[in-house]
Parts: sequence; structure tokens; C-alpha cells
Amino acid sequence: MADRIVKLLNDLVETSKDGEKGFLAAAEDTKDADLRDLFRERATDCGKSAMELQEVVTRLGGTPETGGHVTAAVHRGWVHLKAALASRTEASILEECERGEDIAKRHYADALREPLPEDIRSMVERQYSGVMRHHDQIRDLHDRYRENA
Repeated sequence: MADRIVKLLNDLVETSKDGEKGFLAAAEDTKDADLRDLFRERATDCGKSAMELQEVVTRLGGTPETGGHVTAAVHRGWVHLKAALASRTEASILEECERGEDIAKRHYADALREPLPEDIRSMVERQYSGVMRHHDQIRDLHDRYRENA
């Protein structure tokens, strides 16, 4: 059981690390100072989530992922961000951030369908709530920027 949980948590580490990288890329490429600050905050949140997950993996006797091996779906989601950044509009950057958050939501929802010890389930649920808040905030900003374009 511990091996299965370690694998599941490492998938979430990869998801969080990919989000961190994606939000940092978005922060570098936006011209909007408020969005830059928001993207940096989201990147920090993703990094903290990854660190918390890595600590649990270590506690379970596993080797935590460090972000070097991203899952294919998450990787594709954030690769789209780079392509969108070529146009460098805030709406396109937000659209790709929202797509990345959609992938993160899916990974966390999948994890929560698995049997987990209560303390780990509680942590994953808390992080999933954060992903949902981030997603909704990014979605709302994307809608607003798209309407004003």
C-alpha cells in the first residue's frame, strides 16, 4: 500500500512542480504588474504544496520526485503555455494558466478517488481546495481579460 501511495503522491509532486514552473513562466511574460504578482504567488503556493507532498513521501520511505519527470498530460498543458506566450496577450496567458489548472484539478480529483490514510487524505483535500480556488480565480480573470480584449 505504501508504494501505491508514494506513486500517487509523487504524481501530485510533479503536478505541483509543473504548475510552479508554468506560473513562473507566465509571470516573466506578462506585462501586467498585478498579474505578475498573482502568478508569482501561485508559483509559491505550488512550490509549497510540492514540498509538503515530498515530506510525506520521505516519511513513507519513498524517494520524492523533484520535478525532473513531469507527467505527460501536465507537461503538454504547460507546453501550450509557451506557445501562447508568443502572442503575449494577457488573455492568452491566462487561458493557458487555466488549462494547466484544469489538469491539476483532474490529477487531484483522481488522487482523492483512491483509498488513502486519513492524514494524507486530509492534506490532499486541503491542497485540492487550493487548486480549485486558484483555478476559479484564473478562470474569472481570463473571462474578464477576454471580455475587455
